[in-house]
Amino acid sequence: MPNFILDLISYDVNTHNFFKTYLLALSILTVSFTQSQTAYSQENPEKMEWFKDAKLGIFIHWGIYSVNGIDESWSFFNDYISYEDYMKQLSGFTASKFDPENWAKLIKSSGAKYAVLTAKHHDGVALWDTKASDLSVVKKTPAGKDLVGPLMNALEKEGVKKGIYFSVLDWSHPDYDRNTRETYRYKNDPTRFKKFTDFNFEQLAELSEQYNPDLYWFDGDWEHTPEEWRSAELKEKLLGYNPNLIINSRLGPGFGDYDTPEQGVPVTKPNSEYWELCMTMNNSWGYQGNDHQYKSPSELLRIFVDCLHMGGNLLMDFGPKPDGTIPEEAVNILTEFGRWTSKHESAIYETQAGIPDGHIYAPTTLSKDKTILYIYLDYKVNESLAIKGLKNKIQRVWVVGNGTKLQSREVGKMYWSAVPGMKYIDIPDHVYDKDITVLAVLLDGPVDLYREKGEVIESN
Repeated sequence: MPNFILDLISYDVNTHNFFKTYLLALSILTVSFTQSQTAYSQENPEKMEWFKDAKLGIFIHWGIYSVNGIDESWSFFNDYISYEDYMKQLSGFTASKFDPENWAKLIKSSGAKYAVLTAKHHDGVALWDTKASDLSVVKKTPAGKDLVGPLMNALEKEGVKKGIYFSVLDWSHPDYDRNTRETYRYKNDPTRFKKFTDFNFEQLAELSEQYNPDLYWFDGDWEHTPEEWRSAELKEKLLGYNPNLIINSRLGPGFGDYDTPEQGVPVTKPNSEYWELCMTMNNSWGYQGNDHQYKSPSELLRIFVDCLHMGGNLLMDFGPKPDGTIPEEAVNILTEFGRWTSKHESAIYETQAGIPDGHIYAPTTLSKDKTILYIYLDYKVNESLAIKGLKNKIQRVWVVGNGTKLQSREVGKMYWSAVPGMKYIDIPDHVYDKDITVLAVLLDGPVDLYREKGEVIESN
Protein backbone atom coordinates (compact mmCIF):
# COMPACT_ATOMS: atom_id res chain seq x y z
CA MET A 1 0.00 0.00 0.00
CA PRO A 2 1.24 3.56 -0.68
CA ASN A 3 1.63 4.31 3.05
CA PHE A 4 5.09 2.84 2.56
CA ILE A 5 6.31 6.39 1.84
CA LEU A 6 6.19 7.39 5.51
CA ASP A 7 7.88 4.12 6.47
CA LEU A 8 10.54 4.83 3.84
CA ILE A 9 11.33 8.26 5.29
CA SER A 10 11.34 7.13 8.92
CA TYR A 11 13.52 4.13 8.06
CA ASP A 12 16.21 6.16 6.34
CA VAL A 13 16.27 8.90 8.98
CA ASN A 14 17.95 6.27 11.13
CA THR A 15 20.41 5.33 8.39
CA HIS A 16 21.41 8.94 7.59
CA ASN A 17 19.96 8.80 4.09
CA PHE A 18 17.04 11.10 4.82
CA PHE A 19 17.64 13.66 2.05
CA LYS A 20 18.01 11.08 -0.69
CA THR A 21 14.95 9.21 0.56
CA TYR A 22 12.95 12.42 0.92
CA LEU A 23 13.55 13.19 -2.75
CA LEU A 24 12.41 9.67 -3.70
CA ALA A 25 9.27 9.99 -1.60
CA LEU A 26 8.59 13.45 -3.03
CA SER A 27 8.89 12.13 -6.58
CA ILE A 28 6.44 9.33 -5.80
CA LEU A 29 3.99 11.79 -4.27
CA THR A 30 4.35 13.99 -7.37
CA VAL A 31 3.46 11.03 -9.59
CA SER A 32 0.47 10.26 -7.36
CA PHE A 33 -0.69 13.88 -7.55
CA THR A 34 -0.30 13.89 -11.32
CA GLN A 35 -2.38 10.74 -11.54
CA SER A 36 -5.14 12.30 -9.45
CA GLN A 37 -5.25 15.24 -11.85
CA THR A 38 -5.46 13.00 -14.94
CA ALA A 39 -8.78 12.11 -16.50
CA TYR A 40 -9.21 8.39 -16.47
CA SER A 41 -9.90 6.42 -19.60
CA GLN A 42 -13.48 5.32 -20.16
CA GLU A 43 -13.83 4.17 -23.73
CA ASN A 44 -17.08 2.45 -22.76
CA PRO A 45 -18.85 4.73 -20.22
CA GLU A 46 -21.88 2.44 -20.01
CA LYS A 47 -19.79 -0.19 -18.25
CA MET A 48 -19.36 2.21 -15.31
CA GLU A 49 -23.07 2.41 -14.49
CA TRP A 50 -23.14 -0.58 -12.17
CA PHE A 51 -20.02 0.66 -10.39
CA LYS A 52 -21.45 4.14 -9.92
CA ASP A 53 -24.70 2.72 -8.53
CA ALA A 54 -23.06 0.04 -6.36
CA LYS A 55 -21.86 2.41 -3.58
CA LEU A 56 -20.52 -0.35 -1.30
CA GLY A 57 -17.87 -2.98 -1.95
CA ILE A 58 -15.97 -5.39 0.30
CA PHE A 59 -12.18 -5.74 0.15
CA ILE A 60 -10.68 -9.05 1.35
CA HIS A 61 -6.96 -9.24 2.17
CA TRP A 62 -6.25 -12.94 2.65
CA GLY A 63 -2.85 -14.57 2.46
CA ILE A 64 -0.08 -16.29 4.39
CA TYR A 65 0.59 -13.07 6.35
CA SER A 66 -2.49 -13.95 8.43
CA VAL A 67 -0.61 -16.88 10.01
CA ASN A 68 1.67 -14.69 12.14
CA GLY A 69 -0.67 -11.71 11.92
CA ILE A 70 1.93 -9.38 10.39
CA ASP A 71 1.91 -6.76 7.67
CA GLU A 72 1.25 -8.30 4.29
CA SER A 73 4.49 -8.30 2.25
CA TRP A 74 5.70 -5.02 3.79
CA SER A 75 6.97 -6.78 6.93
CA PHE A 76 9.88 -8.38 5.05
CA PHE A 77 10.31 -5.49 2.62
CA ASN A 78 10.83 -3.16 5.60
CA ASP A 79 13.19 -5.69 7.22
CA TYR A 80 10.96 -6.22 10.26
CA ILE A 81 11.29 -9.93 9.53
CA SER A 82 13.57 -11.83 7.19
CA TYR A 83 12.18 -13.01 3.88
CA GLU A 84 12.90 -16.62 4.89
CA ASP A 85 10.97 -16.27 8.18
CA TYR A 86 8.10 -14.56 6.36
CA MET A 87 7.81 -17.48 3.97
CA LYS A 88 7.72 -19.98 6.84
CA GLN A 89 4.10 -18.90 7.23
CA LEU A 90 3.29 -21.02 4.18
CA SER A 91 3.20 -24.08 6.44
CA GLY A 92 0.51 -22.58 8.67
CA PHE A 93 -1.95 -21.44 6.01
CA THR A 94 -4.69 -24.10 5.98
CA ALA A 95 -7.95 -22.51 4.74
CA SER A 96 -9.52 -25.51 6.52
CA LYS A 97 -12.70 -23.61 7.43
CA PHE A 98 -13.02 -21.56 4.25
CA ASP A 99 -16.72 -21.40 3.33
CA PRO A 100 -17.04 -19.33 0.14
CA GLU A 101 -20.84 -19.66 0.04
CA ASN A 102 -21.22 -18.19 3.53
CA TRP A 103 -18.68 -15.48 2.71
CA ALA A 104 -20.70 -14.49 -0.34
CA LYS A 105 -24.01 -14.54 1.55
CA LEU A 106 -22.56 -12.35 4.32
CA ILE A 107 -21.12 -9.92 1.79
CA LYS A 108 -24.41 -9.67 -0.06
CA SER A 109 -26.40 -9.25 3.16
CA SER A 110 -24.19 -6.27 4.11
CA GLY A 111 -25.55 -4.35 1.15
CA ALA A 112 -22.32 -4.61 -0.85
CA LYS A 113 -22.69 -4.93 -4.61
CA TYR A 114 -19.12 -6.05 -5.35
CA ALA A 115 -16.19 -7.71 -3.59
CA VAL A 116 -12.44 -7.73 -4.29
CA LEU A 117 -10.15 -10.61 -3.23
CA THR A 118 -6.35 -10.36 -3.05
CA ALA A 119 -5.46 -13.08 -5.55
CA LYS A 120 -1.77 -12.11 -5.22
CA HIS A 121 -0.15 -9.52 -2.97
CA HIS A 122 3.39 -8.14 -3.27
CA ASP A 123 4.82 -11.31 -1.67
CA GLY A 124 3.98 -13.19 -4.88
CA VAL A 125 1.96 -15.98 -3.21
CA ALA A 126 -0.95 -16.82 -5.53
CA LEU A 127 -4.30 -17.96 -4.12
CA TRP A 128 -5.05 -19.97 -7.26
CA ASP A 129 -3.34 -22.85 -9.03
CA THR A 130 -1.11 -20.77 -11.26
CA LYS A 131 0.89 -22.60 -13.91
CA ALA A 132 3.29 -19.66 -14.27
CA SER A 133 4.96 -20.25 -10.90
CA ASP A 134 5.30 -22.79 -8.09
CA LEU A 135 4.56 -20.13 -5.47
CA SER A 136 0.89 -20.69 -4.71
CA VAL A 137 -1.23 -21.83 -1.78
CA VAL A 138 -2.13 -24.85 -3.89
CA LYS A 139 1.45 -26.10 -4.15
CA LYS A 140 3.11 -24.64 -1.06
CA THR A 141 0.58 -24.65 1.80
CA PRO A 142 -1.64 -27.17 3.61
CA ALA A 143 -4.62 -25.45 2.00
CA GLY A 144 -3.72 -27.32 -1.19
CA LYS A 145 -6.55 -25.91 -3.29
CA ASP A 146 -7.69 -22.99 -5.41
CA LEU A 147 -9.25 -20.29 -3.23
CA VAL A 148 -10.10 -17.73 -5.90
CA GLY A 149 -12.46 -19.82 -8.04
CA PRO A 150 -14.84 -20.97 -5.29
CA LEU A 151 -15.33 -17.42 -4.02
CA MET A 152 -15.79 -15.98 -7.51
CA ASN A 153 -18.43 -18.64 -8.22
CA ALA A 154 -20.21 -17.99 -4.92
CA LEU A 155 -20.25 -14.23 -5.50
CA GLU A 156 -21.65 -14.69 -8.99
CA LYS A 157 -24.37 -16.97 -7.61
CA GLU A 158 -25.36 -14.25 -5.12
CA GLY A 159 -25.41 -11.55 -7.80
CA VAL A 160 -22.36 -9.77 -6.38
CA LYS A 161 -19.87 -8.37 -8.91
CA LYS A 162 -16.47 -10.13 -8.88
CA GLY A 163 -13.25 -8.20 -8.26
CA ILE A 164 -9.66 -9.47 -8.24
CA TYR A 165 -6.74 -7.66 -6.61
CA PHE A 166 -3.40 -8.26 -8.34
CA SER A 167 -0.01 -6.80 -7.46
CA VAL A 168 1.95 -5.93 -10.59
CA LEU A 169 5.18 -6.06 -8.59
CA ASP A 170 6.34 -9.32 -7.06
CA TRP A 171 9.08 -9.26 -4.44
CA SER A 172 9.53 -13.04 -4.66
CA HIS A 173 9.97 -13.44 -8.40
CA PRO A 174 13.55 -14.10 -9.57
CA ASP A 175 13.16 -11.73 -12.52
CA TYR A 176 11.77 -8.82 -10.51
CA ASP A 177 14.46 -6.31 -9.63
CA ARG A 178 13.65 -5.61 -6.01
CA ASN A 179 13.36 -7.83 -2.94
CA THR A 180 13.57 -5.69 0.21
CA ARG A 181 14.10 -2.05 1.15
CA GLU A 182 17.88 -2.39 0.75
CA THR A 183 18.23 -5.27 -1.68
CA TYR A 184 18.24 -5.03 -5.48
CA ARG A 185 18.83 -8.24 -7.39
CA TYR A 186 19.91 -6.29 -10.46
CA LYS A 187 19.32 -2.93 -12.07
CA ASN A 188 18.66 -1.63 -15.57
CA ASP A 189 18.17 -5.00 -17.22
CA PRO A 190 15.23 -4.50 -19.62
CA THR A 191 15.52 -8.01 -21.05
CA ARG A 192 15.11 -9.56 -17.66
CA PHE A 193 12.29 -7.20 -16.71
CA LYS A 194 10.50 -8.14 -19.95
CA LYS A 195 10.60 -11.74 -18.73
CA PHE A 196 8.92 -10.58 -15.53
CA THR A 197 6.13 -8.66 -17.30
CA ASP A 198 5.57 -11.72 -19.51
CA PHE A 199 5.05 -13.64 -16.26
CA ASN A 200 2.49 -11.03 -15.12
CA PHE A 201 0.66 -11.31 -18.43
CA GLU A 202 0.56 -15.09 -18.08
CA GLN A 203 -0.91 -14.97 -14.58
CA LEU A 204 -3.49 -12.35 -15.56
CA ALA A 205 -4.48 -14.46 -18.56
CA GLU A 206 -5.11 -17.36 -16.16
CA LEU A 207 -7.25 -15.20 -13.89
CA SER A 208 -9.20 -13.71 -16.80
CA GLU A 209 -9.82 -17.00 -18.57
CA GLN A 210 -10.75 -18.98 -15.46
CA TYR A 211 -12.76 -16.45 -13.45
CA ASN A 212 -13.86 -13.66 -15.84
CA PRO A 213 -13.75 -10.88 -13.22
CA ASP A 214 -15.89 -7.76 -13.54
CA LEU A 215 -13.13 -5.62 -12.04
CA TYR A 216 -9.35 -5.67 -11.58
CA TRP A 217 -7.88 -3.86 -8.58
CA PHE A 218 -4.20 -3.37 -9.42
CA ASP A 219 -1.55 -2.29 -6.94
CA GLY A 220 2.22 -1.79 -6.77
CA ASP A 221 2.73 0.30 -9.89
CA TRP A 222 4.93 2.95 -8.23
CA GLU A 223 8.25 1.13 -8.71
CA HIS A 224 8.18 1.34 -12.52
CA THR A 225 6.72 3.48 -15.29
CA PRO A 226 3.60 2.52 -17.29
CA GLU A 227 5.88 1.91 -20.25
CA GLU A 228 7.95 -0.57 -18.26
CA TRP A 229 4.81 -2.29 -16.95
CA ARG A 230 3.48 -2.34 -20.56
CA SER A 231 0.23 -0.91 -19.19
CA ALA A 232 -1.27 -0.03 -22.58
CA GLU A 233 -0.63 -3.52 -23.92
CA LEU A 234 -1.90 -5.11 -20.72
CA LYS A 235 -5.12 -3.11 -20.70
CA GLU A 236 -5.81 -3.97 -24.33
CA LYS A 237 -5.24 -7.65 -23.61
CA LEU A 238 -7.54 -7.63 -20.56
CA LEU A 239 -10.33 -5.84 -22.42
CA GLY A 240 -10.02 -8.54 -25.05
CA TYR A 241 -11.22 -11.04 -22.46
CA ASN A 242 -14.02 -8.78 -21.21
CA PRO A 243 -14.85 -5.46 -22.97
CA ASN A 244 -16.89 -4.40 -19.92
CA LEU A 245 -13.99 -4.94 -17.51
CA ILE A 246 -13.43 -2.10 -15.03
CA ILE A 247 -9.84 -1.30 -14.02
CA ASN A 248 -8.74 0.88 -11.11
CA SER A 249 -6.29 3.76 -11.39
CA ARG A 250 -3.08 1.95 -10.44
CA LEU A 251 -1.64 1.06 -13.83
CA GLY A 252 -0.54 4.63 -14.40
CA PRO A 253 -2.23 7.85 -15.59
CA GLY A 254 -4.85 7.33 -18.28
CA PHE A 255 -5.17 3.56 -17.89
CA GLY A 256 -7.80 3.31 -15.15
CA ASP A 257 -11.52 3.84 -14.92
CA TYR A 258 -11.75 5.19 -11.37
CA ASP A 259 -9.69 6.79 -8.63
CA THR A 260 -8.69 4.99 -5.42
CA PRO A 261 -8.06 7.19 -2.37
CA GLU A 262 -6.96 5.10 0.59
CA GLN A 263 -7.67 5.10 4.35
CA GLY A 264 -8.03 8.89 4.83
CA VAL A 265 -11.59 10.08 4.14
CA PRO A 266 -11.57 12.76 1.40
CA VAL A 267 -12.69 16.15 2.67
CA THR A 268 -13.44 17.37 -0.83
CA LYS A 269 -14.63 15.30 -3.77
CA PRO A 270 -11.84 13.60 -5.78
CA ASN A 271 -11.38 14.89 -9.32
CA SER A 272 -12.38 11.68 -11.04
CA GLU A 273 -16.04 11.21 -11.94
CA TYR A 274 -15.80 7.68 -10.52
CA TRP A 275 -13.95 6.99 -7.28
CA GLU A 276 -13.79 4.64 -4.35
CA LEU A 277 -12.35 4.99 -0.84
CA CYS A 278 -10.67 1.80 0.37
CA MET A 279 -10.56 1.55 4.15
CA THR A 280 -9.84 -1.07 6.79
CA MET A 281 -12.30 -2.02 9.53
CA ASN A 282 -9.49 -1.82 12.09
CA ASN A 283 -5.94 -0.61 11.37
CA SER A 284 -4.75 -3.62 9.34
CA TRP A 285 -5.51 -4.86 5.83
CA GLY A 286 -4.86 -8.54 6.55
CA TYR A 287 -5.76 -10.41 9.73
CA GLN A 288 -3.69 -9.36 12.75
CA GLY A 289 -4.85 -10.95 15.97
CA ASN A 290 -3.36 -8.19 18.12
CA ASP A 291 -5.19 -5.39 16.27
CA HIS A 292 -8.39 -4.85 18.21
CA GLN A 293 -8.84 -1.23 17.09
CA TYR A 294 -11.98 -1.90 15.08
CA LYS A 295 -14.05 1.08 14.13
CA SER A 296 -17.63 0.78 15.33
CA PRO A 297 -20.35 0.02 12.76
CA SER A 298 -21.73 3.51 13.35
CA GLU A 299 -18.34 5.13 12.68
CA LEU A 300 -17.94 3.18 9.45
CA LEU A 301 -21.48 4.03 8.39
CA ARG A 302 -20.67 7.72 8.82
CA ILE A 303 -17.63 7.25 6.56
CA PHE A 304 -19.85 5.44 4.07
CA VAL A 305 -22.30 8.35 4.10
CA ASP A 306 -19.43 10.80 3.48
CA CYS A 307 -18.60 8.81 0.34
CA LEU A 308 -22.24 8.87 -0.76
CA HIS A 309 -22.38 12.63 -0.19
CA MET A 310 -19.43 13.13 -2.58
CA GLY A 311 -20.70 10.66 -5.18
CA GLY A 312 -18.22 7.88 -4.45
CA ASN A 313 -18.05 4.30 -3.20
CA LEU A 314 -16.66 2.72 -0.05
CA LEU A 315 -14.54 -0.43 -0.40
CA MET A 316 -14.47 -1.72 3.19
CA ASP A 317 -11.75 -4.22 4.06
CA PHE A 318 -11.44 -7.18 6.40
CA GLY A 319 -8.79 -9.88 6.77
CA PRO A 320 -9.82 -13.54 7.27
CA LYS A 321 -7.86 -15.82 9.58
CA PRO A 322 -5.48 -18.43 8.08
CA ASP A 323 -8.13 -21.14 8.46
CA GLY A 324 -10.63 -19.05 6.48
CA THR A 325 -12.87 -17.89 9.32
CA ILE A 326 -13.92 -14.25 9.38
CA PRO A 327 -13.16 -12.38 12.64
CA GLU A 328 -16.20 -11.90 14.84
CA GLU A 329 -15.78 -8.12 14.81
CA ALA A 330 -15.89 -8.09 11.01
CA VAL A 331 -19.01 -10.26 10.95
CA ASN A 332 -20.68 -7.84 13.36
CA ILE A 333 -19.80 -4.84 11.20
CA LEU A 334 -21.09 -6.50 8.04
CA THR A 335 -24.28 -7.53 9.84
CA GLU A 336 -24.88 -4.00 11.14
CA PHE A 337 -24.25 -2.59 7.67
CA GLY A 338 -26.88 -4.99 6.38
CA ARG A 339 -29.42 -3.73 8.89
CA TRP A 340 -28.84 -0.11 7.90
CA THR A 341 -28.49 -0.55 4.11
CA SER A 342 -31.62 -2.71 3.83
CA LYS A 343 -33.63 -0.11 5.74
CA HIS A 344 -32.31 2.84 3.69
CA GLU A 345 -31.86 1.17 0.33
CA SER A 346 -33.77 3.86 -1.60
CA ALA A 347 -31.40 6.54 -0.30
CA ILE A 348 -28.18 4.66 -1.14
CA TYR A 349 -28.14 2.96 -4.52
CA GLU A 350 -28.66 4.89 -7.72
CA THR A 351 -28.19 8.21 -5.94
CA GLN A 352 -25.72 10.90 -6.91
CA ALA A 353 -23.59 13.39 -5.00
CA GLY A 354 -25.56 15.72 -2.78
CA ILE A 355 -25.76 19.49 -2.59
CA PRO A 356 -22.74 21.61 -1.60
CA ASP A 357 -21.81 21.90 2.06
CA GLY A 358 -23.26 24.83 3.95
CA HIS A 359 -26.93 24.45 3.08
CA ILE A 360 -27.55 21.78 5.74
CA TYR A 361 -25.44 20.66 8.67
CA ALA A 362 -25.47 17.09 7.36
CA PRO A 363 -24.34 15.02 4.36
CA THR A 364 -26.82 14.72 1.50
CA THR A 365 -27.41 12.90 -1.77
CA LEU A 366 -29.83 13.43 -4.65
CA SER A 367 -32.01 11.09 -6.66
CA LYS A 368 -30.95 10.68 -10.27
CA ASP A 369 -33.53 13.24 -11.44
CA LYS A 370 -32.49 15.59 -8.60
CA THR A 371 -36.05 15.94 -7.31
CA ILE A 372 -35.49 14.09 -4.02
CA LEU A 373 -32.97 15.41 -1.52
CA TYR A 374 -31.79 12.79 0.97
CA ILE A 375 -30.44 14.07 4.30
CA TYR A 376 -28.34 11.86 6.63
CA LEU A 377 -28.39 12.71 10.33
CA ASP A 378 -26.04 11.06 12.82
CA TYR A 379 -27.34 13.34 15.57
CA LYS A 380 -30.64 14.56 17.02
CA VAL A 381 -31.47 18.08 15.94
CA ASN A 382 -32.15 20.84 18.44
CA GLU A 383 -35.80 21.77 17.88
CA SER A 384 -35.82 21.41 14.07
CA LEU A 385 -33.56 20.84 11.06
CA ALA A 386 -32.74 23.95 9.02
CA ILE A 387 -32.13 24.09 5.25
CA LYS A 388 -30.62 27.28 3.86
CA GLY A 389 -30.71 28.56 0.30
CA LEU A 390 -33.24 26.08 -1.12
CA LYS A 391 -35.33 27.86 -3.78
CA ASN A 392 -37.62 24.87 -4.37
CA LYS A 393 -40.91 24.36 -2.64
CA ILE A 394 -40.99 21.27 -0.47
CA GLN A 395 -43.80 18.95 -1.54
CA ARG A 396 -43.35 16.28 1.10
CA VAL A 397 -40.88 15.03 3.72
CA TRP A 398 -40.68 11.48 5.09
CA VAL A 399 -38.37 9.31 7.14
CA VAL A 400 -36.70 6.70 4.92
CA GLY A 401 -37.26 3.19 6.20
CA ASN A 402 -40.49 3.79 8.08
CA GLY A 403 -42.43 6.25 5.92
CA THR A 404 -43.34 8.68 8.71
CA LYS A 405 -44.39 12.02 7.18
CA LEU A 406 -42.79 15.10 8.70
CA GLN A 407 -43.92 18.71 8.73
CA SER A 408 -41.91 21.44 7.02
CA ARG A 409 -42.26 25.21 6.91
CA GLU A 410 -40.51 28.24 5.42
CA VAL A 411 -39.59 31.25 7.54
CA GLY A 412 -38.29 34.66 6.54
CA LYS A 413 -39.10 34.65 2.81
CA MET A 414 -39.70 38.22 1.59
CA TYR A 415 -42.03 38.53 -1.39
CA TRP A 416 -39.83 41.12 -3.06
CA SER A 417 -36.55 39.18 -2.65
CA ALA A 418 -34.98 36.40 -4.70
CA VAL A 419 -33.35 35.09 -1.53
CA PRO A 420 -35.25 32.05 -0.24
CA GLY A 421 -36.32 31.81 3.39
CA MET A 422 -35.15 29.20 5.85
CA LYS A 423 -36.82 25.81 5.50
CA TYR A 424 -37.40 23.95 8.75
CA ILE A 425 -38.27 20.29 9.30
CA ASP A 426 -39.57 19.10 12.66
CA ILE A 427 -38.30 15.66 13.67
CA PRO A 428 -39.91 13.75 16.57
CA ASP A 429 -37.64 11.66 18.79
CA HIS A 430 -39.28 8.33 18.00
CA VAL A 431 -38.25 8.31 14.31
CA TYR A 432 -34.47 8.41 14.82
CA ASP A 433 -32.37 5.46 13.69
CA LYS A 434 -29.80 4.21 16.20
CA ASP A 435 -26.98 4.98 13.77
CA ILE A 436 -27.95 7.40 11.01
CA THR A 437 -31.45 8.72 10.29
CA VAL A 438 -32.30 9.49 6.67
CA LEU A 439 -34.91 12.03 5.55
CA ALA A 440 -36.29 12.22 2.02
CA VAL A 441 -37.35 15.69 0.86
CA LEU A 442 -39.49 15.71 -2.31
CA LEU A 443 -39.05 18.97 -4.24
CA ASP A 444 -41.25 20.63 -6.84
CA GLY A 445 -38.56 20.06 -9.50
CA PRO A 446 -34.82 19.52 -9.83
CA VAL A 447 -32.98 21.02 -6.87
CA ASP A 448 -32.41 24.77 -7.25
CA LEU A 449 -30.06 26.48 -4.82
CA TYR A 450 -29.38 30.09 -3.95
CA ARG A 451 -25.58 30.46 -3.85
CA GLU A 452 -25.18 34.26 -3.68
CA LYS A 453 -24.14 36.52 -0.80
CA GLY A 454 -27.52 38.00 0.06
CA GLU A 455 -29.01 41.43 -0.70
CA VAL A 456 -29.08 44.90 0.81
CA ILE A 457 -32.52 46.33 1.58
CA GLU A 458 -32.80 49.67 -0.25
CA SER A 459 -36.56 50.07 -0.11
CA ASN A 460 -39.05 48.57 2.34
